[in-house]
Amino acid sequence: MFSFYIHLAVVIGGACVLALEILGTRLLGPSFGVGLYLWSALIGVTLAALAVGYALGGRWADRGPTITRFGALLLAAGLWSALIPWLRSPVLAMVDGLGLRAAVLVSGTVLFFPPLVLMGMVSPYAIRLKAGSLQEVGRTAGNLYALSTCASVVAAIATGFWLIPAMGVGRLVFLIGVLLMLTGALGLVVGRRPRALPVAALAMIAGLGAADLASPRDVPDPARGLVAVAQSAYAELRVIDFQEQRFMLIDGAPHSVVDLATGVSTFPYVDVLELTKRFYDEPGSMLLVGLGAGSVVKSFNRDGWQVRSVEIDPVVTQLARAHFGYVDAEGPVFHEDGRRFLVDHQDVYDLIIMDAFGSSAVPFHLVTTEAFALVRSRLRPGGLLAMNIEAVGWHDILIESLAATVGEHFAHVKVLPIVEPPSELGNVILLAADRPLDLPEELDRPEDRWSPAYNQVHAWENAFTVAAGQGQVLTDEHNPVAVWSDRINVVARGRIDEWFGASGLNR
Repeated sequence: MFSFYIHLAVVIGGACVLALEILGTRLLGPSFGVGLYLWSALIGVTLAALAVGYALGGRWADRGPTITRFGALLLAAGLWSALIPWLRSPVLAMVDGLGLRAAVLVSGTVLFFPPLVLMGMVSPYAIRLKAGSLQEVGRTAGNLYALSTCASVVAAIATGFWLIPAMGVGRLVFLIGVLLMLTGALGLVVGRRPRALPVAALAMIAGLGAADLASPRDVPDPARGLVAVAQSAYAELRVIDFQEQRFMLIDGAPHSVVDLATGVSTFPYVDVLELTKRFYDEPGSMLLVGLGAGSVVKSFNRDGWQVRSVEIDPVVTQLARAHFGYVDAEGPVFHEDGRRFLVDHQDVYDLIIMDAFGSSAVPFHLVTTEAFALVRSRLRPGGLLAMNIEAVGWHDILIESLAATVGEHFAHVKVLPIVEPPSELGNVILLAADRPLDLPEELDRPEDRWSPAYNQVHAWENAFTVAAGQGQVLTDEHNPVAVWSDRINVVARGRIDEWFGASGLNR
């Protein structure tokens, strides 16, 4: 009985370590963005906690190992883990104002370091319990660490592939805590009455089922403005109504914004993308990489364009249909990676719009010279590429590097800035083609400063080209966009928190 319980505890402990590490990105991502800083902090906290746990576990085991003390480790780890969904908000409030990097590191440490230390103590303590003699220590240690690692592998795949989308983050973290507590309680029972293991194990399963009924769930709260909340395989998604606008948030950052009364996008960059239609005598075919709420699709479909969209996350499409009025008749959506789609489909287009980039997530494989060579091959002669990018300033290194990289494959590249002043955070549209990027007619000057027409005139009159030698050509082999994205994300998260303020709807 003792041997079975030790193996069970090692499996559950190993599985929960990796599951918690992955869940950490979902718990903290809406507040900080799922970028390089967050992953680095969580991996660092996890490794540091396990190192401390290994050292403490070995020392504690040498003081007289017992099954009951072994169970107490898991019980304590489970108690802390089960409280994480409720600790999250006060911890985030505590780190507010520290700056993104410090806040990520401190919040990750407070929430995850204690339970991970306790779980790190499990394996060395189990080895001490299991090894009957010095001659067996090596084999016992190897077997238990292999068992723990295999459980971690299975848990990592299951958590990302199935459990998060199916169960939600808060519920899953709570159930992991309950599972650890029940496993620890099982050890306390086995330590005193070994023959009670079968009955206690059944009680443990029943207890886990009962705990699921009481677990926290991500649910909409329309009265507060939270219209929908969902966990996909890629991100946490929210639809919120705030200040007469409807937002689609992906990991806490706005990716689409529409007027509640009209359903029309209020993002200025959508207005500027309208300029691409002026380069054609009649509507043609367009491929959109990154559906969002469907605002760009709606605009081009209304003007007679044949539109296809590629959206990697099916849940984004579901929310666009349910809450933003997107209908499939406006253009088919293919749910796959944008670059993979371009490889697999040989169709060519008059216009390709890339709108799959956020402040904390610029997929590096979509912005390399290899990727743009592929895009170029899917454009008809005279075709146009347009990209929407968020950056800090018109001449951000990200903008200049994208222009330099696109310029490897297109003769003409033009940058259309949107925000004022030029040093501010905001969207920038990048146009590229093998023909001169000149509008066939002048734009009318609008009287209304806040009109779509003003956004277009402002962007066009301030358009510029990036001089040769500026920026870095990005390749699949060398691409620092993750570092640049996190720098932009530091500014963006501050603005997002200012905008939503005490409502907390963005996280």
